[in-house]
Amino acid sequence: MNTLAWRPTLAATALMALVMGSRSAFGLFVSPLNTATGIGLAGISLAAAIGQLGMGIGQPIVGHLAGRHGAARVIVVGAGLLACATAAVVLADSAFTLALALTAGAVAGTAVGSNALLVGEIGRRVPAAQRGLAVGLVGAGGSAGQLLLSPATQLTIDAQGWAVAMLATAGLCLLAWPLALAFRGPAPTPEPAAAADAGTLGRILRQRRFWCLAGAFGLCGFHIGFLGTHMPGVIERCGLPASLSGTWLAVLGAANIAGSVGIGFALRRWRPAPLLVGLFALRGLAVAALLALPPTAGVLLAFAVVAGLSYMAVLPPIAQLLGRHFGAQRLGTLMGVAMLVHQVGSFASVWLGGWAAEATGSDRLLWTIDIALALLAMALLWPRSATALLRTLRATALLRTSRATALLKACGATMLLCTSSAGTAPQRTAAAWPVRAGAATAVPMEA
Repeated sequence: MNTLAWRPTLAATALMALVMGSRSAFGLFVSPLNTATGIGLAGISLAAAIGQLGMGIGQPIVGHLAGRHGAARVIVVGAGLLACATAAVVLADSAFTLALALTAGAVAGTAVGSNALLVGEIGRRVPAAQRGLAVGLVGAGGSAGQLLLSPATQLTIDAQGWAVAMLATAGLCLLAWPLALAFRGPAPTPEPAAAADAGTLGRILRQRRFWCLAGAFGLCGFHIGFLGTHMPGVIERCGLPASLSGTWLAVLGAANIAGSVGIGFALRRWRPAPLLVGLFALRGLAVAALLALPPTAGVLLAFAVVAGLSYMAVLPPIAQLLGRHFGAQRLGTLMGVAMLVHQVGSFASVWLGGWAAEATGSDRLLWTIDIALALLAMALLWPRSATALLRTLRATALLRTSRATALLKACGATMLLCTSSAGTAPQRTAAAWPVRAGAATAVPMEA
């Protein structure tokens, strides 16, 4: 990538690390927040779920505002509001006030480090050939933030208490102000392929292709929301120490960096639809293995590695498909709509996960639903991915056939050249060839 592409990509990566790292660490606050306020796990889960829904509702609005007023202004305002809303969580003493604080923080967070905002800017500022890698790096930024902030948050909670850790998280949000400078000025003129018009927004939103992608992304949100919010509780319900939660989230983040960057390189070689099917299949198999194996620390950390490889890796193929089919100039708005569907899935898993854990004391119901939804996502994507896979296999077969034909022609030409340079020897060989059918009794003719 050139310098003009690297600058917004690195800034977007840092912003995603800041927001996603803080957001993923919220699961570490659930238990001490419940102890301090007595709101209850179900009440905290409902408040967090409403925040997830607010995050989804805010993303189409943020994508539109960024396209109209510029991403830099949106980020500056959003960072100030996010810091205030995060600090307000310390003052919450009921499920209602907690829901207000978390919803305000979630909506403000979309103006700082959301897919609708940052992926939309990447789509406008990075050439199409490099866009998959750039979006992969932005997704890896979320994991890098998780890798750094989760252990630091856990240490701060253990040493200073959850309130100090929450206020420190609020202060970190202000680091978004200098990063917003990378998005000042108009975006470069889009390339002809990237500026392709797929019709009005209303027409796009009536297309089955868009809703299949958005629906699969929503099913991804169910998986992501449950892991990010309830895995610390899952670890405690398995009888393991709470300190393992910070390590688990850090391992998940490290694996997600590898998965997000790896999918960016994979998109340069393979089609995005088959890759999406493979990612959802990996999720389903990982959850099934987790249910089948004993819940030891080693098993849970291994699950963190496998789950991390697909955690944010779904984002670059989704973004590439949306940009390819509907145009890069609308990518911010369309990603906002897709993220709204994504956050509806997150709302369902965050709320249902807390309710099921409090009602049954187990997480098996949520894991089973997660496997079923992974299969459903594969079904939504399968027709297009199967067609793409068949095209790839057909092209590969044709390429190998053409290479084999060329090789045979080259070998034939070499044999003719050798026989022509051997003088009278070809006559003796030619006399022997016609009697191949009777090779068991035939004898070469002698002169």
